[in-house]
Amino acid sequence: MLWLKYKLLYFLTSLVVISAGVFGYFKWELNLGLDFTGGAVGEYKNDFGEVKKFEKAGINEEEAIKLREEYKKNGFKEIKFEMVGPTIAPDLVKKTVHALSLSSALILIWISIQFRSIKFGVSAILAMIHDSIVLIGSFSLLGHFFDAQVDFLFVTAILTILSFSVHDTIVVFDRIREKQKRELGSLEELSNKAITETMVRSLNNSFTIIFMLVSLMLLGGETIRWFAVALLIGTISGTYSSPFVAVPLLVIFDKIFRKKVN
Repeated sequence: MLWLKYKLLYFLTSLVVISAGVFGYFKWELNLGLDFTGGAVGEYKNDFGEVKKFEKAGINEEEAIKLREEYKKNGFKEIKFEMVGPTIAPDLVKKTVHALSLSSALILIWISIQFRSIKFGVSAILAMIHDSIVLIGSFSLLGHFFDAQVDFLFVTAILTILSFSVHDTIVVFDRIREKQKRELGSLEELSNKAITETMVRSLNNSFTIIFMLVSLMLLGGETIRWFAVALLIGTISGTYSSPFVAVPLLVIFDKIFRKKVN
């Protein structure tokens, strides 16, 4: 099947998704949770046994007092209330960004060495960046419309998805390398065959993860729901980006390099 015949459509699809996310990020930013901003945690119960729990990020003591009074006026007794500080300091965020930059550079070097061409490494890293932007942009929209908060679990989800994205891309790249050794044809022709041969394996693997994440999202409770959503978005994006972003970029870079050589 000529998968790469539609590479412009793949790029257009990614552009639309990324543009929506970038617009949401610059319009509303991310809805940071308690781990980043600190705030208040409370639990209230009324005489009918109804329990109200809340986590309010970024509120000060004055706002917390008003919130407590509001619950009491509505007939709720205070079971627990406390002000909490941020658990993720700005310095830790900077170190995380530096660590991600270093790991990306090392992945770029390693893939380039293993596949004996920098175009493989650059394509894999760009696909990984693609998945990161999709996930962050999606949560800027989810935060605005559905109050999804970005917390420590979200950071964990991003790191997990980045590793999944690179792993899935390497599987396709490895099949392309095998075909280059055994078969004749252009990189685009061999890439089409490689995508066809790895597609079923990739979809089976991804659907197994997706079914688990959907179950976790629906039945796992409030605490891990958005964590499951983040992993779900990242898994879908990673499954898409490996054959439809990384490989088309690889083919385009190969054509550019060949033109320069000629």
